[in-house]
Amino acid sequence: MAFEQMFQKWNRSINLVAQSTSGDVWQRHILDSAQLGRIEPVATRWVDLGSGGGFPGLVMAFLLAERDGASIDLVESNRKKASFLQTVVGQFRLPARVVARRIDDSHALVSTPQVVTARALASLSTLLDLSAPWLTSGARGLFHKGRDYRAEVEESVHRWSFDLVEHPSVTDPHGVILELSNLRPV
Repeated sequence: MAFEQMFQKWNRSINLVAQSTSGDVWQRHILDSAQLGRIEPVATRWVDLGSGGGFPGLVMAFLLAERDGASIDLVESNRKKASFLQTVVGQFRLPARVVARRIDDSHALVSTPQVVTARALASLSTLLDLSAPWLTSGARGLFHKGRDYRAEVEESVHRWSFDLVEHPSVTDPHGVILELSNLRPV
């Protein structure tokens, strides 16, 4: 069974993504997630926070399978979604590990990554709080954001200092991928 078919089967029973977006899995979720491989073509240690339906984490795992020694940790606290992630990882023998914990309980379980990702999880300020243990240790953040991303950046600079590169989304004319590095508390 191909990934997209497996995703649709599980999505019907456990709502991996909103039903309103499940009809266009390829464009809306898979290609949107795959953009990260273009932005960061060489990193081998990744962590995806709030992996849920596998976007971008599982998509990156498929892409990382082509990189020697690469792996991604998929952090997901919802047991049903973690079970879906583990099933896909096992069936396709992906270089991924499912960490079925809350994000704030996962820091000690995840080796320092080079890249931290999240998509449709939380505001930028909250993402920075959750990923600070890794981002303040040299990892870079790649976060999918929508049309209101500038307001989220403005809110975040009151607590955090960081270098920022805005990458226009190739799948959403209003979306961006925010690349953050050198995170420091203000």
